[in-house]
Amino acid sequence: MNYKLKKISGDASFREFYRLQKGKKTSIIVQARKEKFKNLIIYSAVNNILRKHKIYAPKLLQNYYEDNIIEITDLGKKSFYDLVIKKKNKLNYYKDLIKLIIKLQNIKLKKTYRLEKFKVTFDTYTLKNLHKESDLFFDWYLKYSLKRAKIKKLKNILKKELNEIYKKIYFTKNVFVHRDFHASNIMVYKDNYWLIDSQDMIIGNPLYDVASLIDDVRIKLPSHIQEKLFNYYYRTSKIKKEKYENLKNDFDILSVQRNLKILGIFVRLYIRDGKSNYLKYLPYTWSLIEKRLKNPVFGNLNYLFKKYLKIKTLKRIRNL
Repeated sequence: MNYKLKKISGDASFREFYRLQKGKKTSIIVQARKEKFKNLIIYSAVNNILRKHKIYAPKLLQNYYEDNIIEITDLGKKSFYDLVIKKKNKLNYYKDLIKLIIKLQNIKLKKTYRLEKFKVTFDTYTLKNLHKESDLFFDWYLKYSLKRAKIKKLKNILKKELNEIYKKIYFTKNVFVHRDFHASNIMVYKDNYWLIDSQDMIIGNPLYDVASLIDDVRIKLPSHIQEKLFNYYYRTSKIKKEKYENLKNDFDILSVQRNLKILGIFVRLYIRDGKSNYLKYLPYTWSLIEKRLKNPVFGNLNYLFKKYLKIKTLKRIRNL
């Protein structure tokens, strides 16, 4: 039998992907030279959990962990992004993904799982986790957009404000959180939605994935569609008995936290990895942050951002 191996486009991680063709059948080879336990073992374990709970995810076909690779299902080339980007009425398509998030959150988690000889456990979001992620904004975005003399003082001011805001997060109920639930991480295959890129799964706040989907920096959803999707989640999920205000506050806080992280990650991808394509998302990422900062829960943070950041920092990034 003839074998053909072709490299395919990757993502923002250290992984590399190849399409393996064996006769008429194809599969995907995932190679991870860095963080290989997370990118190969945890990823495969999460996919097993998802499949067990009737959520479509790639199947582990072969495990060559010692050689830094695994072989998984080939889900084709069509993502939810490809499906929906040119659709005029996106609402019903997105409602299907809200249902998928709810299905994910309904999984009853065990403390540990096993994949062959490996033991897998999942971290729980803490205040420390939230700061670690938003620190990417300070370490990369601010570092390359402001003069060094201003960064330390501003970082201390903003981190103090963020700390007070993160303490106001309401929900302590922990659910399975994908952490990168957006249009490009859902594949459309055999008339179903398949969840990929799940190696960063964590146990955390139910509004995180909702914010990740609705405030996706890659697709500009109209405000009225964003509101309808949030309300749909509120009416449909198990936490519909909670106060609307508590859900909305958590949504806004986690959206801002996530998009600050994204600003840092996208600048890092450009500076460190030479992936300039991600810079085009920075203006819209900022507009999403500004929209959520209108919530009174942010208090002084909105003022600080307007005073110190946004336009001039974007100009400096463009000139790098």
